[in-house]
Amino acid sequence: MKLILRADVDSLGSLGEIVTVKSGYGRNYLIPQGLAMPASEANLKQFELEKRKLQEMADNLRTQAEGLKDRLASVEVKIEVRVGEGDKMYGSVTASNIADALAEMDFDLDRRKILVPEPIRALGEFAIEIKLHPEVRGEVKLVVAKVGQPVEEELAEEVEADVVADAETETEEA
Repeated sequence: MKLILRADVDSLGSLGEIVTVKSGYGRNYLIPQGLAMPASEANLKQFELEKRKLQEMADNLRTQAEGLKDRLASVEVKIEVRVGEGDKMYGSVTASNIADALAEMDFDLDRRKILVPEPIRALGEFAIEIKLHPEVRGEVKLVVAKVGQPVEEELAEEVEADVVADAETETEEA
């Protein structure tokens, strides 16, 4: 079945391309979703008329994705997990957990767009890639920490307070 793509489709083609797909895929998914139209002379003429409008919409989506990428670059997601002996995690951190944490921060992203090759089973910092648009990928910093573990800044303040307290104790003893 030959179709004209009305939008960019992953692993198939981009806007305006004429592609050949299996009839079930075209008839049951691409055409009902508005991603493609049958390749006929009449549809080719109609597509040429609306191509500019579709291209503007695609460019607008890309611009929005670029803006979201910039916003995500400055975000740090902290997920607290329970750990056992030797800091061994119970369970793992998945794309769903990251999507939920981002949703709490007012970022509405589909978990399937968060690219985590395998579940995270260790504490630490990770760079997580997010597919915002077929041509735009963002990155967010993920911190996996123990439940109740203070953030590095708080830890630094505690160490500083301990040093000051030790210095005060030494001056009192002298």
